[in-house]
Amino acid sequence: MKKILVFSLLVLLQAAPQVFAGGQGQSKFVTIGTGGVTGVYYPTGGAISRMVNAKYDEYGIKATVESTGGSVYNVNAVLSGDLDFGISQSDRQFQAYTGLAEWEESGPQKELRSVFSIHPEAVTLVASVESGIESVADLKGKRVNLGNPGSGNLQNALDVLAAAGLSEADVQAENVNAVEAPGLLNDGRIDAFFYTVGHPNGNVKEATAGRVKVRIVNIDGDVLKALTDKYSYYAKAVLPGKEYPMAANTSDPVTVGVTATLVTSTKVPEDVVYAITKEVFENFDDFKKLHPAYQNLTRESMLKGLSAPIHKGALRYYEEAGLTEYINPALIQK
Repeated sequence: MKKILVFSLLVLLQAAPQVFAGGQGQSKFVTIGTGGVTGVYYPTGGAISRMVNAKYDEYGIKATVESTGGSVYNVNAVLSGDLDFGISQSDRQFQAYTGLAEWEESGPQKELRSVFSIHPEAVTLVASVESGIESVADLKGKRVNLGNPGSGNLQNALDVLAAAGLSEADVQAENVNAVEAPGLLNDGRIDAFFYTVGHPNGNVKEATAGRVKVRIVNIDGDVLKALTDKYSYYAKAVLPGKEYPMAANTSDPVTVGVTATLVTSTKVPEDVVYAITKEVFENFDDFKKLHPAYQNLTRESMLKGLSAPIHKGALRYYEEAGLTEYINPALIQK
């Protein structure tokens, strides 16, 4: 009788992974690092996870989303294995892979891998009209929120200041999360803030509709040229002024932009990355409806703005879908 019980227990234990994983073997749990819950990154990560989780019977993958400090945190967490995927600005992806900025001391992060680009993000400078700030040069001596440490937002702000011949020491710098800045501006505690984000954006709308009259400051002319000449990942961007009717602007603000990208590492299995990539591209029309910032998104544009090699799992899908012609050949590693 004891032998029968032992045998039955062994059979049950062997069957357990299949029972608990919908017949797919043991579940694979993956986490996607995003950003603040009020930004575009968080709902983007949520949409990706829902798409994959809906196909659990096929892939055996359970995806969850984590709100994080943003690009730098996500890249480092992906490289350390604390996250499987992370959303990162294209400039931060470039800097990590080539060993610049925060990664200068540790060197090029060659295990970093690209999956796809998501949407354009504009470096947005919002200032109170009362402050008299009408250009980047006018920020000198003013109280300016540059962004929280470890965010792409902060580095973009520093790049813009440098392009105008300024440094962090030339302003009264604050380093709070960008989503807190509209409240600080309307309370009169800061004069301006930087926010790198897709548009239209709720926090920018909050800032323009508050009790303090504000303008979205142009980042154009010599500053724009200096940025685009020096950095390949910056490009001119024009904001939809109609989305911010309460702002003091009389025309669409001009600025510079980067691209939000999904990154992973060589440690993440090929089949997991393949599943994530396939579900987003196969459900492209639904994905595009997620946010107004995606209105001009195309499958081809989702393969631009990348600087780390394409993960083999993502490449497998792109080859099947006939999309490799839109990828920079230098990023394809067999």
